[in-house]
Amino acid sequence: MYAITGITGKVGGALARTLLAAGQPVRAVVRDAARARSWAERGCEVVTANMDDVASLTAAFDGTQGVFILPPSEFDPSPGFPEARTVIDAVRGALQTAASGKVVCLSTIGAQATETNLLTQRTLMEQALRELPMPLAFLRPGWFMENAAWDAVPARDDGIISSFLQPLDKAVPMVATADVGRVAAQLVQQTWRGVRVVELEGPQRVSPNDLAAAFARVLGRPVRAESVLRETWEALFRSQGMKEPLPRMRMLDGFNEGWIAFEGDPAEIVKGEVQLETALRDLVLRDTSLSDS
Repeated sequence: MYAITGITGKVGGALARTLLAAGQPVRAVVRDAARARSWAERGCEVVTANMDDVASLTAAFDGTQGVFILPPSEFDPSPGFPEARTVIDAVRGALQTAASGKVVCLSTIGAQATETNLLTQRTLMEQALRELPMPLAFLRPGWFMENAAWDAVPARDDGIISSFLQPLDKAVPMVATADVGRVAAQLVQQTWRGVRVVELEGPQRVSPNDLAAAFARVLGRPVRAESVLRETWEALFRSQGMKEPLPRMRMLDGFNEGWIAFEGDPAEIVKGEVQLETALRDLVLRDTSLSDS
């Protein structure tokens, strides 16, 4: 039995579909059983648990040969990341008590960075879980291609995507969530000892200019990328409702300045299969406001 947290999301869903296709038993760990009805219909066992509750997580992980941890992301964290630390303590306690056979935890590119930024939440999770006794793998994917969902409407309506990734010709590792889920499914079925770090990106690295060009091909209209000036970020993010924009700003700085990057040997980075244009086309087709226009 494989317990999957985050199964109602893109990565967890891709992971579950891959395991089910391989004939593996899946336990869907969800906050609300009603949201997992479709997974129950596919043959999954459904259990409820909160990611900040050690008792319910322990019960969810008990008796499993593998667990996939998808930590919830706090996009406007309080100073010191108390929200993430609460989840981390619960997950670590539950894994230790349940003693699952192995653990795959979704982390991130740049989890090794020492400068505090939005991704520090994943750094803290890695640090907390490393001392667990069971085999443990941290999957560190690049920037999700699906983050471009925010750009789809302005690309269609205005022919412009506003980029915080800069300069516009700088390519960074990106990957589709389908590849993240597929690789996670492969990992959780493997056998290893100790702690592994697996870094994952798509077939090619992607610049903002590449992203605009891919949108242009998908939408059938000219699209260009424009840089959002760094000095405007804080006011912009606060106007959007953020109370603590600095972690997000420093994350973007990390990509732009190069200190959020893969840590290991470039030859060992796992390459995904999904092309950027395929991921963007899927975004447009799933969004009726785009595909029906």
